[in-house]
Amino acid sequence: MVDLDLVRRIADAAEEADGAAPFDEATWLALRHRPDSVRCWVRDEGVALLIGEDLSLVVHPDLRRRGVGTALAAEAIPASGPVEAWSHGDHPAARALAARRGLERARELWVMRRPSSVPLPKLPARERIAVRDYEPDDAEAVVRVNAAAFAAHPEQGAMDLANLRERMAEDWFDPAGLLVAVDSPSGEVLGFHWTKQHSPALGEVYVVGISPAAQGRGLGKLLTLAGLHHLIGKGVDEVLLYVESDNAPAIAVYSGLGFQHAASDTHVQYRRV
Repeated sequence: MVDLDLVRRIADAAEEADGAAPFDEATWLALRHRPDSVRCWVRDEGVALLIGEDLSLVVHPDLRRRGVGTALAAEAIPASGPVEAWSHGDHPAARALAARRGLERARELWVMRRPSSVPLPKLPARERIAVRDYEPDDAEAVVRVNAAAFAAHPEQGAMDLANLRERMAEDWFDPAGLLVAVDSPSGEVLGFHWTKQHSPALGEVYVVGISPAAQGRGLGKLLTLAGLHHLIGKGVDEVLLYVESDNAPAIAVYSGLGFQHAASDTHVQYRRV
């Protein structure tokens, strides 16, 4: 049985020291809902988790530079075969550890941020498109659009109905924060923007998914803007989002809406094939 309280304490201490959470949402969902799928190496000094090929490793900030990360990596990383690991915040120690274990830099995920003090443009009108709140009957359509929109995305594209329900069971879920764009008058779901409120001051553009068949109709900007209006209407001071560093079209949309990226706000995936 994993000591989730200990894992949480170490993760919280690392986040406070580093400015970035060491474990992503998928890892926490697996720990809480599918613990049998997680191989764990947990000690007071640090934690290593292996979910399939995905490695997460964190050392308590007060106990770093003592070989804890090296020891955990030696235990958790298989001698051969594919492994993937994220460094949340492009941490130098993670970079060095990855090099020692033969993992190469493979992907970069940008965090972009937007202060709510920057004025938002009004929502544009789109012919035959309506944006409304999520309804329970939309679940299968949202999963279908998500699968099509993120077919090449190894994490988000795998969301099924069970995973959707897991996410909706989280404390932060608000049905009013999941906006869907539908074709009028057919009612077909063309895209969605799932927002997240982390705290009274911080919101997130959590997922924006557009059906490939509806590309070119301005839905990405429309839904992103609708979600921003929702979050700012709830009083957040800042909105963040995550985007692949090579996704130029999405970065252009987000930049046009006032989001900016700082080099230090970069997450890096290391991989061994």
